[in-house]
Amino acid sequence: MTQHAQFGPLLTEGKTKRIYSYPQDEQLAYMVSKDQITAGDGARRNELEGKSRWSTTTTANVFRLLNEAGINTHFVKKVDEVTMLVKSCEMLPIEHVQRRLATGSFLKRHPEVSEGTRFDPVLIETFLKDDARHDPQIQPEEIIQQGIATQEEIDWMAREGRRVFAVLETAWAKMDVTMVDLKIEFGRDPQGQLLVADVIDNDSWRLWPGGDKNRMLDKQVYRNLQEVTSDSLREIADRYALVADLTGKLSI
Repeated sequence: MTQHAQFGPLLTEGKTKRIYSYPQDEQLAYMVSKDQITAGDGARRNELEGKSRWSTTTTANVFRLLNEAGINTHFVKKVDEVTMLVKSCEMLPIEHVQRRLATGSFLKRHPEVSEGTRFDPVLIETFLKDDARHDPQIQPEEIIQQGIATQEEIDWMAREGRRVFAVLETAWAKMDVTMVDLKIEFGRDPQGQLLVADVIDNDSWRLWPGGDKNRMLDKQVYRNLQEVTSDSLREIADRYALVADLTGKLSI
């Protein structure tokens, strides 16, 4: 990779990406994607050749769209096929999930709700990032008690999360794709300002072309596999490549 010589020290490494310091400005960082796909808090993990490129392309296209919509994100620019330049952030250990339709884990926690039930406004749930405890759901009062965020910040993130969802839901709808739900994360920049950060890629949402769950394009296909085979990974790779291509056509 041509940019390696300019990378500063490795700051942190997750399941699917590495973060390096940016030598010329400590308020910036490099985010480098990995060819890893995981599920079950890392219990299932596979190499998916090309995923780093598709994730970078998808995230860059999505964050450009959000920036155009006036939403504050950490995205600065795409550097190469697997690298983005981003604003340095201290990430909040919270996953924000916005749900338009009831499906997946929500139904397991709320068996009284029928699959496909529509939430309007979009339902927001928050989960603590803790693989050992399988990312337990966390309530606003607990977020405050643990010193993660203030009530004012929680309210702001809820409003901003719904803005993010609205922009992307509308953009996908123009292509006859239903965005069923979305997971985003927030970070604080060096000035303490909250930004939409991390990645928004094909691991972050459920996408149903024509509203048909059987045609899903997202990571749920990987989660649903009874057995991971080379053929099934190729089919998943095709979906990730398609979504990366489609995000280049999204518009406000």
